[in-house]
Amino acid sequence: MDAALADITDGLWTYLLIPVVVLLGLFFTIQSKGVQFRMFPEMFRAVARKSAPDREGGKPVSSFGAFTISAAARVGTGNVAGVAAAITLGGPGAVFWMWVMAVIGAASAFAESTLAQLYKVRDKGSFRGGPAYYMKFGLNAKWMGMIFAAVITLTFALAFNSVQANTISATMVSAFGMPADSAAPSVIIGLALVALTALVVFGGVTRLVSVTTMLVPVMAIVYLLLGGTVVIMNIQNIPTVVSEIVSSAFGFEEMAAGGLGAAIMQGVRRGLFSNEAGLGSAPNAGAAASVRHPVNQGLVQALGVFFDTILVCSLTAFTILFANPTLAGNDETGANLTQSALVSNLGSWAGIALAVVIFMLAFSSVLGNYYYGESNVEFLVGRKGLPVLRVLVLIAVFVGAVGSFATVWAVADLMMALLALINLAALAPLSKTAFKLLGDYVAQRRAGVEDPVFARDRMPELRNVQVWDSADAPVKN
Repeated sequence: MDAALADITDGLWTYLLIPVVVLLGLFFTIQSKGVQFRMFPEMFRAVARKSAPDREGGKPVSSFGAFTISAAARVGTGNVAGVAAAITLGGPGAVFWMWVMAVIGAASAFAESTLAQLYKVRDKGSFRGGPAYYMKFGLNAKWMGMIFAAVITLTFALAFNSVQANTISATMVSAFGMPADSAAPSVIIGLALVALTALVVFGGVTRLVSVTTMLVPVMAIVYLLLGGTVVIMNIQNIPTVVSEIVSSAFGFEEMAAGGLGAAIMQGVRRGLFSNEAGLGSAPNAGAAASVRHPVNQGLVQALGVFFDTILVCSLTAFTILFANPTLAGNDETGANLTQSALVSNLGSWAGIALAVVIFMLAFSSVLGNYYYGESNVEFLVGRKGLPVLRVLVLIAVFVGAVGSFATVWAVADLMMALLALINLAALAPLSKTAFKLLGDYVAQRRAGVEDPVFARDRMPELRNVQVWDSADAPVKN
């Protein structure tokens, strides 16, 4: 079954999704005049801005809070297990194509999160939004939004959370010397993860924001310290590794052996899994933020793509390549390869340290993924569907912890491809609106406005906008 599933997924990615992702990313880059380049400094200002006060007395989610929710889902096993899998299957050249995917995809991330802000709705003192909402209100295609909401719930809340649990289980078993040929350790780890996840998902979104806001900076700092230490120790080898990455990405040897296609496919596939640009997931978090202009969150989420891939994924890649692993015939997959590379560079203690870091990374991703499912289940059936979702998430976490690496990743890859195609089909016709909003934001900044403000009467041609009329427009404190 794994082989058949892999063949279907590879065909879908090779002949449809990769061309669509790359071409639309380039189209958005041109249409926005390179928003990911010219607005890069502005992204940091956007993250630092305080949330706009809520007129209904709700507790608003700040730009940084929304950033941490999306980062919790982005900065997960894709940075550790995903990068390792890309290098194992596609060679060092896959890293280069991950970088390309991040640069191109940042424009897609900007567009989708800006649109999610524009078409968000109020929900008991906070906001809900995402692709399902901009499909319903922006395209007048509620049917499309319902399909997307169902697919993203299956993809993130269930399939991706199985991947996260699988990675936690594998690294814990390896780091603490548990018997790999016994099912008992995985079952125990799975039950523990179910208990921890239940504590948070039954606590509501406010608890989710507080937990991820604490976890993400900690996990990022620890992992950056580990990776940064390895880079400093091997600083003299950086030119060699960079040369290996670039030559493998374009080399004639790889082209002749068919490795070039594998490098591109693995780089784009793992890049998309890691940074989620154009996937339609991060906009669900971006829509929750209370900001004065939709573009603010577009910039925040574009920055998240750079943070995830250019910084965190690169540290993983360099750590692995510094260890000079023999990739052909290597039985180590995913996080275990990264774990071995850290041990090779830093000593045996690093394997245990990485197990702790992966737990933090992956568990925070479970929480972020759950939020995406919650937002879309509410779109489909309202809050009455949330108890069922929570139970299914707990089941998915347990199944992932005891399941095989190949199966959980194959299912995740297939669901990710379907999800991205649906989102990009909506994003293409709506992108013009996102870049009109960018023009309004830039015009205000050039006029000296420190924190641009948007209200729908600035663009009367917009229809079905639920929040941004003059009465609801955020005001300054």
